[in-house]
Amino acid sequence: MIALRRGTERHHTRRGKHEVWCTFNPPDRADGVDEAADGFGDLEMVEEDRLPPGAVVPRHAHREGEIVTYVHEGALAFQDALGRSGVIQSGEFQTRSTRRGMRHSETNASRTDAAHVFQIWLRPAQGEIDPAATQRRFSVAERRGALCVVASPDARRSSLRIHQDAVVYSALLDRGQHVVHELSDGRSAWLHLVQGEVTLGDLVLTTGDGVGVTAERALSLTAREETEFLLLDVCAGSAHGERLA
Repeated sequence: MIALRRGTERHHTRRGKHEVWCTFNPPDRADGVDEAADGFGDLEMVEEDRLPPGAVVPRHAHREGEIVTYVHEGALAFQDALGRSGVIQSGEFQTRSTRRGMRHSETNASRTDAAHVFQIWLRPAQGEIDPAATQRRFSVAERRGALCVVASPDARRSSLRIHQDAVVYSALLDRGQHVVHELSDGRSAWLHLVQGEVTLGDLVLTTGDGVGVTAERALSLTAREETEFLLLDVCAGSAHGERLA
């Protein structure tokens, strides 16, 4: 089964020049009407932010869970309730475990350049998780032409550790390059296109599109132009979105 969420169908908000797109409705705005409000299995939300120079994301309280942050362009400064602070640079990924009510703030670290940031929100794993944050740069060479593991429960291939039963991949493909991701029994996958254009079977996906794949043996992707995407392998759960024939 294929669950499609076009980039143009995402929840979009604008605060001045700061723009936010949510692949699924933010949890505090879910109204029970939109069938994509509840995410995709253990994936709660994929958020894309474009922050102008010096933009500040107001200090806010988190829900319990885990967040994987990817800075695609620019640099993102952060500070949390435990006094931890730092900067996530372009090409770096950060994993962060949060508890309900913990407050966190983020700022575009540059006064001259915009920042382009993606955040993957995962539902909390069973059991209490100590708040933690780790980050690492994954080079273009590591991600070029193949699926590079950036986060996983067992920190495989030097990836960042997360507690949820999910594996997060990043890939950069040149035009014509092809990758296949096999799905084990009981696993589903969500693909988010950061930029570019790919084919998935007869389906053409473009920048901002997301697609969930459930009850299939594999995803087979071919780039139609220079492309970048994020891929999540999660336990099979409820898939939300538009079902395609």
